[in-house]
Amino acid sequence: MALHGLIHLMGFARGFGYADLPQLTQPISRAWGAAWLAAALLVMTSAAMLGAGARSYWIPGALGLVMSQAVIFSVWGDAWAGTVANVLLLVIVAFGWRTEGPRSFHAQYLRDAHVGLARVVQAPIVTEADLVRLPDPVKRYLRVTRSVGQPRVQNYHLRFRGRIRRAPDSRWMPFEAEQQSFADEPTRLFLMRARMFGVPVEAFHRAVGGHATMQVTVAGAFPLENAHGDEMDRAETVTLFNDMCLLAPGTLIDPEIAWEAVDPTTARARFTHGGQTIAATLLFASTGELMNFQSDDRARSESDGTFTPRRFSTPVRDYRDFGPVRLMSFGEARWLLPGGEFTYGEFNLVDITYNGRR
Repeated sequence: MALHGLIHLMGFARGFGYADLPQLTQPISRAWGAAWLAAALLVMTSAAMLGAGARSYWIPGALGLVMSQAVIFSVWGDAWAGTVANVLLLVIVAFGWRTEGPRSFHAQYLRDAHVGLARVVQAPIVTEADLVRLPDPVKRYLRVTRSVGQPRVQNYHLRFRGRIRRAPDSRWMPFEAEQQSFADEPTRLFLMRARMFGVPVEAFHRAVGGHATMQVTVAGAFPLENAHGDEMDRAETVTLFNDMCLLAPGTLIDPEIAWEAVDPTTARARFTHGGQTIAATLLFASTGELMNFQSDDRARSESDGTFTPRRFSTPVRDYRDFGPVRLMSFGEARWLLPGGEFTYGEFNLVDITYNGRR
């Protein structure tokens, strides 16, 4: 893209008489020379933004594409080959629009997050008195994670890196993910970008108001999965509670959670949201850290669009400090299949922040 933009400077130089270029046999006026310069700057700006990871790179790219093709048409006999480069530029711009434009998963993610972050944050401090009704292993967990003495969690934002696969015989796909969740009005927005055989794959999990969807596209344009309905709502309710346990332990004082003590290192919970009630078993180390989360209420999405009930678990480890709290930094997502336990995802927590505002 940058080279394509630089080549446009030849038309600018010819139009303003800065260089005598034998490659350009047709005359170029100063007005057209300015147009060649504009095309060069737009395309190079888009290339620089893309290289820097700026998600709006497609906007100057689209403007540069139109300007570039216009100046190419003006001296078609000399510059027709530039159309080939513009076809590639069109693909890049179209991909950017599909993945970053107003109808993209990212735009929907930002709109939903914007609504939640506009709410007033009311976060009184979590105290020992809030722990009275909790089983002993859960109390220890909140103390070990240093959730006691911190403001109650209204929302949390985090980033993951890791890898994921569809089936035990599938190839791993590396991914990066961003998540915005809300505890005051239970919401989970999870945007993941992975690569399958080098081709971009994007997934957006959206759980808002008790209803959930999971959409997956290839290259931002080709739908791969679009899951919704009662089974999806139930599955995301499990995931929502799993996130609360692993990423926002301070939310476990929520009265919507019914706790049952099992033994010094095990507790069971029932979590109700949006008409769904799910159950989970939490397994703790003797030192207080949560080591695993298990639930039989999260069905696995199959390749044909159906859901099959499977045991879901998330063993975690490597606790470390994330600002004022201490959380796991590595976790796995597993299904219990007829042939045994299968790890389909590995997650490294990069960073997490709480109670953000718009």
